[in-house]
Amino acid sequence: MLFSKIEGSGKPLLILHGFLGMSDNWKTLGTQFATDFQVHILDLRNHGRSLHSEEFSYEIMAQDVYEYCQAHNLANINIIGHSMGGKVAMLLATTHPELVDKLIVADIGPKFYPQHHQDILAGLNAVDFSKKPSRGDVEEIMEQFVPDFGTRQFLMKNLYWQEPGQLAFRFNLAVFNNKIEEIGVPLPENSVFEKPTLFIRGGNSRYILDSDFENIKKHFPDSSIETIPNVGHWLHAENPAEFYQKVTSFLKETR
Repeated sequence: MLFSKIEGSGKPLLILHGFLGMSDNWKTLGTQFATDFQVHILDLRNHGRSLHSEEFSYEIMAQDVYEYCQAHNLANINIIGHSMGGKVAMLLATTHPELVDKLIVADIGPKFYPQHHQDILAGLNAVDFSKKPSRGDVEEIMEQFVPDFGTRQFLMKNLYWQEPGQLAFRFNLAVFNNKIEEIGVPLPENSVFEKPTLFIRGGNSRYILDSDFENIKKHFPDSSIETIPNVGHWLHAENPAEFYQKVTSFLKETR
């Protein structure tokens, strides 16, 4: 079973983080959404406090979320997914449309994405935990590969004390090294979700281009695409107020 943080009451709202993320990344926004919804923030397979497994694909992650909903008796859910979590949410909605009422996808499209995490993986693999590095040591190593401060801080959130004096990463780095190509896999060609869908992209991000709109509409005919200006891929962290406003407006719309 996937690890989750549950807060609030009412209609279920599931939140799925991106690659190398975890539920903690959504803690503040989750609390805000919990004023109107029963919020379930999940750690996806091989991330956070959820199970580590040799299996890693969108199909298996979408199945995990479906089984989580079954175990918690959740129906008519709304779901938010960012980046990798957005692909999981898209696949869940297209394979189990009876489960999902509204879908929100943050800064990812249904298309194929070429592998672009090489520097991040190189930095993570450069950390030798057998030498019992401190948090400062880990960041110093990472900085050589990941110069962007914000990205480094995002990755550093995955550090935890496995035992006194011994740090480790919460995610399953070994599996990511072997299966990194899975992250770029497109939504299956014939997948369609006909219920209301909102795509939100960062104005400075290149993950959703204007040229992607036609493909998005093919898979999600009842979709709208909105842009938050002056933010990148981590749009929900860079401008949480506007992200919250766009999501709540969409969820409260009656059709």
